[in-house]
Amino acid sequence: MLIKKPRDIASSEITPREAFRGRRRFLAAAGLGAAAAAAGIATRRAAAIAPDAPHPGGLPALPARKKAELSTLEALTPYKDVTTYNNFYEFGTSKRDPAEYAGRLRTRPWTVVVEGEALKPRSFGIEDLLKLAPMEERIYRHRCVEAWSMVVPWIGYPLSSLLRAVQPTGKAKYVEFVTLLDPAQMPGQSNPVLQWPYREGLRMDEAMHPLTLLTFGLYGEVLPNQDGAPLRMVIPWKYGFKGAKSIVRIRLVEQQPVTSWMRAVPDWYGFYSNVNPHVSPQNWSQATERRIGQGGAFGGLFAPRVPTQMFNGYGDQVARLYAGMDLSKYF
Repeated sequence: MLIKKPRDIASSEITPREAFRGRRRFLAAAGLGAAAAAAGIATRRAAAIAPDAPHPGGLPALPARKKAELSTLEALTPYKDVTTYNNFYEFGTSKRDPAEYAGRLRTRPWTVVVEGEALKPRSFGIEDLLKLAPMEERIYRHRCVEAWSMVVPWIGYPLSSLLRAVQPTGKAKYVEFVTLLDPAQMPGQSNPVLQWPYREGLRMDEAMHPLTLLTFGLYGEVLPNQDGAPLRMVIPWKYGFKGAKSIVRIRLVEQQPVTSWMRAVPDWYGFYSNVNPHVSPQNWSQATERRIGQGGAFGGLFAPRVPTQMFNGYGDQVARLYAGMDLSKYF
């Protein structure tokens, strides 16, 4: 495996020091070694889209009705940053690896199996899923555990639409997501950074919440491969790694599933993964964040830090789900 020397690393790939210190321990052990103000919001949104409008990525359009009441009014992160600065370890651990290597992923045909504690379990082709419910555009804040964030116009519909179609039984307490396992298409799966395939999970009430989005597109188009094509999860009050990408199986289960990051580093990554600036299990502070695309050069590396909001600013909608829970214990 090629280990980059400092002089070989592009400035755009530099991870903030506080994030690097925490993840370095885990990656070394695995053998890898290695908001916005209200004024000017409309102008900055237009600037984020205008250079490549109407279809910034040149991908098929995905029409959707705008869901303003569930969207933030903050400035959008530019399309280029959304699609070139990603965590998607199936393609590599560098932020630039997904955009470089995900082009080999074949997203048609694609089947998603929904199984487990359901009265009507079944397999869905991707075209069936695209027609299952009306598409909506939701502009969500998207927070990564490494203390950077984005604002993305996602396209999809509530996961609850799919779950209701299969009719969960009374035993269905959790939903587990399993993503594609195919090292030939996903070269990062040849590295033991995680136990593949990637697995994530939600409690049933989290999965049924109207903010939980089964996502098929962004910026008016279908998802680019590097952003989780052909479908992924977006749960805006949780850290970004909770959003399973390239999903092939959804299981309704009675017992809490063990997620991939829980299995890998249980002291750092809990099941709930709610954005909580008061808990820093990764050994660096989560109290502040940088907004990618708002700091000039290097994708926001020098953007000013802003305070991280509890539940990523969605507390009014979701705090009730965790009433009475010690969120420093159930992190």
